[in-house]
Amino acid sequence: MSAIVLTPAGVWSMYDPHQSVLTEICVQAVIRNMFAKTSFPAWSNEAALIGWDDFLEAITPFSRTYHSYKYPAHSSDFHTPQLALESSNPRSGRKCPARGTCHIPSQVDLCKYVSINGVTAHPHIENDGTVYNIGNCFGKNFAIAYNIVRIPPMQADKKDPMNKSDVVVQFPCSDRFKPSYVHSFGLTPNYIVFVETPVKINLLKFLSSWSLWGANYMDCFESNEIMGVWLHVADKKKGKYLNIKYRTSAFNLFHHINTYEDNGFLIVDLCTWKGFEFVYNYLYLANLRSNWEEVKKHAEKAPQPEARRYVLPLNIDKADTGKNLVTLPYTTATATLHSDETIWLEPEILFSGARQAFEFPQINYKKYAGKPYTYAYGLGLNHFVPDRLCKLNVKTKETWVWQEPDSYPSEPIFVSHPDALEEDDGVVLSVIVNPGAGQKPAYLLILNAKDMSEVARAEVEMNIPVTFHGMFKRS
Repeated sequence: MSAIVLTPAGVWSMYDPHQSVLTEICVQAVIRNMFAKTSFPAWSNEAALIGWDDFLEAITPFSRTYHSYKYPAHSSDFHTPQLALESSNPRSGRKCPARGTCHIPSQVDLCKYVSINGVTAHPHIENDGTVYNIGNCFGKNFAIAYNIVRIPPMQADKKDPMNKSDVVVQFPCSDRFKPSYVHSFGLTPNYIVFVETPVKINLLKFLSSWSLWGANYMDCFESNEIMGVWLHVADKKKGKYLNIKYRTSAFNLFHHINTYEDNGFLIVDLCTWKGFEFVYNYLYLANLRSNWEEVKKHAEKAPQPEARRYVLPLNIDKADTGKNLVTLPYTTATATLHSDETIWLEPEILFSGARQAFEFPQINYKKYAGKPYTYAYGLGLNHFVPDRLCKLNVKTKETWVWQEPDSYPSEPIFVSHPDALEEDDGVVLSVIVNPGAGQKPAYLLILNAKDMSEVARAEVEMNIPVTFHGMFKRS
């Protein structure tokens, strides 16, 4: 997973282990109005973070030296030596040592602690540090199932929290030997939501593909054309699976936007791709390297993107068979109880455009994850090509867009104002690939999260790979 980090001395660290490169970019800001309204010297480590007012108004690139480090391909300990960037501070005329580290003490095999074959790229992290994730496992009678695992935060005794990790609840699988592709899941204070799609992994192919017939991972995927989508819900606190049969039409799913509770309903917002065919089938390099008209033709055949809201009723009465169970006044989503006790879901459309996707969603996670919210930020895909950054009001459907010619953004990262009064008080960060002639090859873009206007950019003299997922961590 790539990461964007602002260190105390004002260093943006972008780390992508897929490319095994650590790049550091120094940006200067005048530190004038810190969190406690105290003035600090421009490069004081006591400041902890760049002052917010100046961060929004006066960030500018300055004289810098770039370092990149290649790690061993099979290293089990990604321990990075201390990195020092000697940069001239134009205000003081002196050298400013900006230091950053990327230290991963060890790799952990979660399978040694809990029954799990792997976990997703999107864990949920609660404010106390508790981590939740999902992965497939072998359940009863050797059938495939899905386990929700929990890793507690570090306690006062400083003992390894991995030893206290456990399985919270197990979801059944629609196909005994073919688990669905899982990339994310939903979490609220009281419930866990797992969306099981028709994109399946053929375990027989998976276990034999390399050893017997030299296939690759993509050859192990197949689609169940008749199952549609099953949505599973569990009581988080009791660790109990709720045997309610939520069903809807087929779609691909990578990313949950947010999930929350409201008066006996679960609101589940998703970035979907309509249909049962795996969208990855259209992302081979041979397709993407075609000319633009050919790229568009391939994209027109692929599952079409749509941001959707599903509403899941939690209180079911058989007397309501044939009726729409959704009574919330602010949504057009429906949930109809059928005589076979399945609940058929129809979504409310949050965002839809011809071959235009709202993907890689981010919210003000720390304050609004699992709660009612208003804003989401996403990467705009135009026929699969990322060419814009978007803000979406999920209540009004209003959108704001940042876009420039020959600029290809990565996932937006929302960073809240430390003294935020509103949900969208903050900035949006994105690493931009900039291949046009006469341009710097990449830059870190900083946008005002309210209106998506540009605040600043920090350009670099080297290529940075397009990243998928990132994080912002305060020093």
